[in-house]
Amino acid sequence: MKSEAEFISRLLNANQKEEAFKKLLELYQKRLYWHIRKLVITHENANDVLQNTFLRVYKSLPNFQQKSSLSTWMFRIAYNESLRFLEQEKKKHHYLVDDIQKKYLDNLVSDSYFEGDEIQLKLHRILAELPEKDRQIFQMKYYDDLKFREISAITGIHEGTIKTYYYKIVNSIEKGMLNIELLVKN
Repeated sequence: MKSEAEFISRLLNANQKEEAFKKLLELYQKRLYWHIRKLVITHENANDVLQNTFLRVYKSLPNFQQKSSLSTWMFRIAYNESLRFLEQEKKKHHYLVDDIQKKYLDNLVSDSYFEGDEIQLKLHRILAELPEKDRQIFQMKYYDDLKFREISAITGIHEGTIKTYYYKIVNSIEKGMLNIELLVKN
């Protein structure tokens, strides 16, 4: 792809917008899907939120101020759409996000999309026990491979705070993995 500025100008050009947006979908659909999926848990919900995300991106392109990269801006939209969806689900069904995580964990092994081994199941079990914000930060850094500054831009949390959270979370996960090992052996 040419420079991001050129690509953005194609997205904003009425004659090139449709073609450029198809390219945008091709470039980011999979990454945004998995980012959303980790937040909303199920495949069906992730697809719905992804569709809403790209609709919002499409409608909001003229307002994109280029204060961050295009990908960071889209991740922020996906993150906000995911949180909006979770909030609506919580109100509609009167349950907590942590309850969704536990249900997800219970059904993970039977999920045809899950190809993990025992260690990955342990990691998912530990992640399900983390507070929602910690889980989100860890997933953005570890799975989405985002930089701390990008996570900061997406979540609105100061970069230094993100770093502190992340390293505490990693430490907690490492301890949790050891504890699970000890429980399994005993």
